[in-house]
Amino acid sequence: MAAADNRAVGFKREIDPHFGTKAGHIGQEPEQWSSMDAVPPISVATTFKQLAPTETKYEYGRSGNPGRDLLERCLAGLDDAKYGLCFSSGLGALTAIVSILKSGDHVLCVDDLYGGCNRFFRHIASRFQIESSFINAEDPEKFAEAIKPNTKIVWLESPTNPTLRVWDVETICKLTKSKSKDIIIVLDNTFLTPYFQKPLELGCDIALYSVTKYLNGHSDVIMGSIALNDQKLYEQLLFTQNSTGIVPSPIDCFLVNRSLKTLHIRMEEHMRNGLAVGRFLEKHPNIEKVLHPGLPSHPHHQLALNQWSGCSGVLSFYHKYGLKESKKFLQSLKVFMLAESLGGHESLAEIPSLMTHASVPAGDRVKLGITDNLIRLSVGLESANDLIEDLDQALKNMKDR
Repeated sequence: MAAADNRAVGFKREIDPHFGTKAGHIGQEPEQWSSMDAVPPISVATTFKQLAPTETKYEYGRSGNPGRDLLERCLAGLDDAKYGLCFSSGLGALTAIVSILKSGDHVLCVDDLYGGCNRFFRHIASRFQIESSFINAEDPEKFAEAIKPNTKIVWLESPTNPTLRVWDVETICKLTKSKSKDIIIVLDNTFLTPYFQKPLELGCDIALYSVTKYLNGHSDVIMGSIALNDQKLYEQLLFTQNSTGIVPSPIDCFLVNRSLKTLHIRMEEHMRNGLAVGRFLEKHPNIEKVLHPGLPSHPHHQLALNQWSGCSGVLSFYHKYGLKESKKFLQSLKVFMLAESLGGHESLAEIPSLMTHASVPAGDRVKLGITDNLIRLSVGLESANDLIEDLDQALKNMKDR
């Protein structure tokens, strides 16, 4: 499915026709290197010579280096943003953002949130008397009613992990800013990347990514990033990045910069394979329900079509049985790998209730629908037919005969 064919699926927003060019050229100018390298070199220096005291472009590797600078420029460009910052992980990016708050501040989060973020707000931020609320955002007006006088951040994730809910981000942003223009709106855009969703265009202040996932796409780098337009906020976060030292390595920056060159191609294939797998699962007798916003059966399908220009390879499904069958299904897979994470070239399967979202309180898991018969898939770049055959044989083997 080529980029232009996404219109056939019904997505209303246009894919940036210059995306591949931006990924290949922003920050990559050979003229910036004396050797005119076509591929930016890796600078592993931890310190840099100064011509005179403070007279230098770089002074210390934690504060910046050529490879990280060009990657941040490129990532910002993909979101059509003025500024970009990289961190040692997605949770490192979250930590940096929350670090600009003070005791007594409040963060309003959507209730269906990545387990690591949920854990951070409940068990780490709370130690510093930073209050967090987890509210369903199905109704944007009711969600906005949860904003308090001390609310400083609204934390969104759309689609959500692992139940793939889609929120009306544009309306939530308008309602939030009508209450206070100073509230910082963050959208975790890890699942869609800037190729399929533009958070800043929707009204958010910060687009956040676990670069580990689709942006890198090869399961060999841990990194996080943010993109934003506000200069004052950027300067605050730049100071925090340097002061906390939550920075990625030069080699990891090199690897991600390499990976961005194929992001648009990979996302198209992830989308095509994910839709094929989702359509297969919908027809399988052992499946109760498939959660894929790109399919008409999804309750938020129309909203996804209006906000996105495509969808990724992540989907979840409920089968008709219990924990025993979930385990048997996962252990029967041959092409899909039983593993956490997502967004790599390889296809992965996991059970959120025991793995990625085990830290979410049990009662909350039940309310969110994170039950023992929920399986999350990250559909990779293998042959769609091979993936479907693998799922079919594992589903057939899940129930004792």
